[in-house]
Amino acid sequence: MENIDETRFLITRTVQALGSALRREPENVPDANGLGSGDRISSEPEKLWFKESSAKNLQNRDFLSPTTVLNTLYADGQVPPAVMGRVLSLRGSGVLPVAGGEVMGEGLRVRVNRTAAFQKVLSGVSAYLKPPSQRQGCVVLNCPALHPKPNLPSPDTLTLGQLRTVLLTDHFGALLRRQGFTVSCCPVLPEDSDIIVFLRILGVDWPSVPVSWTNDEREEKMLEALQNSPYKESEETDGGRRESEGKKMEGEKEWGMLRVNLKRVFQEEQLPGYDPSLGTCTVQRDSVSHLAQLDRATADCTVSTATAVHVTSCQDEFRQQQIAMLWRASGATVTQRYLVCGPVKTPGTHLSAAQYLQLRRVQMKEASEMKYGEQVEGHTWDDIIKVMTSATVRFELLSTVHMSPVTLDVQREGSVSTKGPRGGVFVMYNCARLHTLFDSYERGVEKGLYPEIPEGSQLDFSALKEEVGPQ
Repeated sequence: MENIDETRFLITRTVQALGSALRREPENVPDANGLGSGDRISSEPEKLWFKESSAKNLQNRDFLSPTTVLNTLYADGQVPPAVMGRVLSLRGSGVLPVAGGEVMGEGLRVRVNRTAAFQKVLSGVSAYLKPPSQRQGCVVLNCPALHPKPNLPSPDTLTLGQLRTVLLTDHFGALLRRQGFTVSCCPVLPEDSDIIVFLRILGVDWPSVPVSWTNDEREEKMLEALQNSPYKESEETDGGRRESEGKKMEGEKEWGMLRVNLKRVFQEEQLPGYDPSLGTCTVQRDSVSHLAQLDRATADCTVSTATAVHVTSCQDEFRQQQIAMLWRASGATVTQRYLVCGPVKTPGTHLSAAQYLQLRRVQMKEASEMKYGEQVEGHTWDDIIKVMTSATVRFELLSTVHMSPVTLDVQREGSVSTKGPRGGVFVMYNCARLHTLFDSYERGVEKGLYPEIPEGSQLDFSALKEEVGPQ
């Protein structure tokens, strides 16, 4: 039986419990996997409540059940006292403690007992750091920006939008591994190539293969699968195209002559969400290379079923849907999902990924020189600036929700500021300062100059005062 005291707080469990209380359903405490004891777990209760994220609204509520929901559930939207009591006395495995709640004009709002929540989290941090005991599946993260088209991408040809997808792929992979998934990244790249070296500078450990490595055998396999696909366009539908172009020499691949009807693929296999303008696609060499890389990545999975997630920019989404349907037409049965990133905007200029990294490196060095002067020299400082520059780039491209556009300030002229609260240089510069303060404190503790920070269980969280801004 799961020990409630060792369970992590989870928003999903809290929302499920709130939904059950509001519907006056029997309590169905989720298990370790987030599921209850019933045969079927409905996601419907989650629609009854919304987790608040606005800084202004968080001053008076953490969860809200809108008036429209209350009017649907109860006559005149009046919440029965018994239901209100269930909501206010909510408890369970992984459920956040409730401090209070009331029905207002916007609906039923609930406040979390933050003092109790903070105390439990800080007193049991190990529960939040503990990895799952079982793997949950295999995920292939495909980054189209790194596939040859037909040439291998380089730091000078990689756009900022594409760089964002690469960093998101790397970050997403780390999160999935932390949750117990087996993760394989696609494509593999030649070791010590310019793009691999560039990614290492950014702290991205992308899979690589020897320069002499080829994937010819899998490319032949994928081409043959497409040639034998039921979705291949016949010569008649090509309107005699192949005869007019003449016959190829024996053994020569028919690039540009093989055509596949992608619309039939997603219509006949009932795959929702694809662009209706997908029609007949001419198979090119770079497409077959892309499919061969995907085939290799899924073959490396150690479980029978796998999910492929295509992390692409909004500009490349249509092209990636074509690749996905070609893969399906070749006979692949892997579940495919998409993570589409918004654009990266640089008003007034255009920078490649390499130019952007160099600009931020220069600005980070300027910021350090403004603070520390001439001592900013040597390998140690070079390493510090390198790490902080990498962190700055990651922060700027990943701190915005992936679907939303990112606008970067890439002005080359003027002194760099470390006082603006939004820029990556500001954040990373001050993170470094805080690290220095904590490091100095720890050395002071070792020398007996300062007392050690007490355990979370010894802290008086009731002394915390919540700042309330203007209403």
